[in-house]
Amino acid sequence: MRQLSLVPILIVFALFPAIAQPARPVITIKTEHVGLTLAVGADGRLYQAGFGPAESSLRIPGGSPAREVEAYPPYGNGQITEPSLKVVHADGNTSTDLFYVSHRAVESGGGRVETRIDLRDGHYPLQVTLCFRAYSSEDVIEQWVAIEHQEEKPIVLERFGSSSPVFQASGYWLTQLEGNYMREAHLVEERLTPGIKVLDSKLGIRAHQMRNPSFILAIDEPAREESGAVFGASLAWSGSFQFAFDVDWNNRLRAVCGINPLGSSYRLDPRTVFRTPSMLWTFSPQGKGGMTRNFHRWARKYGIRDGSAPRPILLNNWEATHFDFDETKIVSLFDGARDLGVELFLLDDGWFGNKHPRNNDRAGLGDWQVNEKKLPHGLSHLAAEAQKRGVNFGIWIEPEMVNPASELYEKHPDWVITQAHREPLYGRNQMILDLTRPEVQAHVRKVIDDTFGPNPGIRYTKWDCNRYVTQPGSSYLPPERQEHLLVDYQLALYDAMKYMADRYPGVMAMVCAGGSGRVDYGALRYFHGFWPSDNTDPVQRVFIQWGFSHFFPAPAISAHVTDMGRRPAKFAVDVALSGAFGIDRDVSKMSAEERKTVIAGARLYKERLRPLVLGGDLYRLQSPYDRPQAALSYVSPDRTRAVVFIYRLGEEAFPAIKPRGLDAAKKYRVREINLPEGARSRLSINDQVLDGATLMENGFSAPLRRAVESAVIELTEEEAQ
Repeated sequence: MRQLSLVPILIVFALFPAIAQPARPVITIKTEHVGLTLAVGADGRLYQAGFGPAESSLRIPGGSPAREVEAYPPYGNGQITEPSLKVVHADGNTSTDLFYVSHRAVESGGGRVETRIDLRDGHYPLQVTLCFRAYSSEDVIEQWVAIEHQEEKPIVLERFGSSSPVFQASGYWLTQLEGNYMREAHLVEERLTPGIKVLDSKLGIRAHQMRNPSFILAIDEPAREESGAVFGASLAWSGSFQFAFDVDWNNRLRAVCGINPLGSSYRLDPRTVFRTPSMLWTFSPQGKGGMTRNFHRWARKYGIRDGSAPRPILLNNWEATHFDFDETKIVSLFDGARDLGVELFLLDDGWFGNKHPRNNDRAGLGDWQVNEKKLPHGLSHLAAEAQKRGVNFGIWIEPEMVNPASELYEKHPDWVITQAHREPLYGRNQMILDLTRPEVQAHVRKVIDDTFGPNPGIRYTKWDCNRYVTQPGSSYLPPERQEHLLVDYQLALYDAMKYMADRYPGVMAMVCAGGSGRVDYGALRYFHGFWPSDNTDPVQRVFIQWGFSHFFPAPAISAHVTDMGRRPAKFAVDVALSGAFGIDRDVSKMSAEERKTVIAGARLYKERLRPLVLGGDLYRLQSPYDRPQAALSYVSPDRTRAVVFIYRLGEEAFPAIKPRGLDAAKKYRVREINLPEGARSRLSINDQVLDGATLMENGFSAPLRRAVESAVIELTEEEAQ
């Protein structure tokens, strides 16, 4: 095998011998800066020729390359690499052999081009269509696969990857976002060695509690922030997933990515299409930072709901009341919300259930009637009272779940996910409704309609999911289709989420799953953002939000001020200002100084920072993984404004903070903002005017003296006199 080095560092991988003229079709999936090239060999199979910079040209083989670089390798008939597809045909044959049939490309507007490549088995009437959508200006390539057959009886799909590109380089470094409840999205990097490394989830729903379905792949050297060849990938799927990284005997790497095949074999009827979830890829020669900015540009336009819309400053009642509240108490909180500068009040768990009132987490889920004792005048009354004070109103729901102590469970005990002959297992005292059942699907839609339809004053919802699957069984599905449960559940869940988004477009929505158990671009297309973690200690949030920022933009990351960790109020506010700002505090328990700090932060966010943070390009300047400090900045697309957030987490002194992404020729006035009333800045260049080149080359010293201090630095273009 000959490796084509087409740029100063190896970032395109030619995976077979080159000759002068291609003899078979060549297919290029191309964005402005990224390209994936596929070619048909003399044997009629489809092979990968390159993946990397779009401007690179590849010479395509006329012969047949090694089967190890087949574009979508099926199991059997000479293919020995990690398979993307494994089928048991109707006659029991376990092998599949795919050959190129045709391809077509269609422009769909906005710089998007969709390419479909049809492959067919050499004997069986099985068609596999590789589908790609290239987003030109965002440098993202989306891939999914459609599988269909016309055999006489059903076939069984035992593996069905969404994407399986091949790479060849001297070395590979994999970064994952791992953790657990209260410790989400922590970055771990390792060098891949020969053999298979698997990252996966087996949790069914709320599947991302321990690991997010996204990863970074650095080529030839460990990942760096603003240099080096880096691929980023994210699976748009809220269920169990698997990424298998196979470094073979020739030091090639294949990454097979998609739904976790464990417990998900799928019996596919004739003339029925099975569509895998989308895998999103991008590439950057500017390291993790360039990869991140590609994903953020794509997400704001295509990946999250209303990605360019401003996010309201939200106050949640949970810290103030938990389950213990009534109408008078909630209405009294509206005044405090208004005084803080809050734009939306979210009523959390505990507002529903009558026969089994929701006074704790042991009862009421499934009974989505307003609790008449707590809220005798209903939700519309609360919404109206909030709006009188200039505050919008939102509500918490968890429509997929049920407590055994509920009227719903008493009427329909067969509606839950469980396994025969096993003692039921509970999570947070609740069970999961089986969304493969049409009656349950109708029930969830009714919950949505009964909540939002009669209450048009509701402008926001938090959709929660507080447990994962431990007994994957359905009393509705027949025995031979029990393993459809986890796949079909997700498809029905997306239908319900889409129903809500389409029917109630004026209701903004946050997806939550005990924190970040459901953070992916499958769900986020129906939601405006997500709740990153129930851990709101701002020191820990620096790490959690840092991790998620690699794939998800600020408008999607809910960042709230709380008193967890008992940190200084300014530090908590400054951390929250770097995302979609909100507040989870009991206003009545805040000191006068804390109130002033939070009010000032909310005012600053609304008046000056919100468009910049939510719409700017992110530059991570100093990683908390390198030393106990962090710095990041957002730069406006026109490079006229920037804001730098600096957090000191320990006693170690900061090196110079060097902004990035500025216009070298522009002059910027540098000011420290969000200072306590009467305080003077310790920033040595405060209120000075410097050009972008000087700022980026020399930087400035952090105006911080001790641990758990923070600073917000604003850079504004100074017009020429």
